[in-house]
Amino acid sequence: MRDHAYWLERLKKWGVLREGHFLLTSGRHSNRFLLFAPAFSLPPAAEELGQAIAEQFQGQGIETVVGPAMGGVLLAHEVARALGVRSIYAEKDGERMALRRGFSLRPGERVLVVEDAVSTGGSVQKVLDICHEAGAAVQGVGIIADRTGGSVDLGVPLKALLTIEVPSYAPPDCPLCREGRPLERPKA
Repeated sequence: MRDHAYWLERLKKWGVLREGHFLLTSGRHSNRFLLFAPAFSLPPAAEELGQAIAEQFQGQGIETVVGPAMGGVLLAHEVARALGVRSIYAEKDGERMALRRGFSLRPGERVLVVEDAVSTGGSVQKVLDICHEAGAAVQGVGIIADRTGGSVDLGVPLKALLTIEVPSYAPPDCPLCREGRPLERPKA
C-alpha cells in the first residue's frame, strides 16, 4: 500500500493538485484545488489509481462498481477493470442521481461506489441512495482524495488513497484576496 507522500507526489506530477488562489464551485475561495481530468487523460495514471482503489476492496466479492458522473465515470471503469467486474455510472436527474442507459442494480448485488474526491460527500451520498433504493449491498466507498481531512461519514466503510485538508474561505474573509493574488477559475 502506497502512503500519503507517494499519492501527494503523484497528484502533483499529474497536474491534479494545484496551489494558488481558486474560485470553487461553491463560490468560496481556496489555496488548493484538485482537478482530476489531467490524470484521467493519461491511461497509465488512470490505471494506477483504479488498481490502488481496487486493492483496498479485494476479496469482498464486489460485483459492480458505480461512480457518479462525471468524476467517477473513468475511475469506476478502472476500478472495475482491476477487479474484473462490471462498471456503471449515475447521472444527475434534477437534484437527484439516477441510473440511465440501461444500467440497473439488483437486490443483494455487492456494490462498490467510487469517486475522485469527496468534499461534503453529497454526490457520493446520492449514488449510495440509488444503491440502497435498489436493495444493493454496498460494500464501501473508494475515493482518491478525501478533502475533508477524514471527517466525512457516509455510513459505509470509506477508503481514500489520500486524506488532505483543503481550506476554503467566503470571499470577504479570503486572505488570498487581501494579499491581492489573482483569482483562478480552474474548471472554466
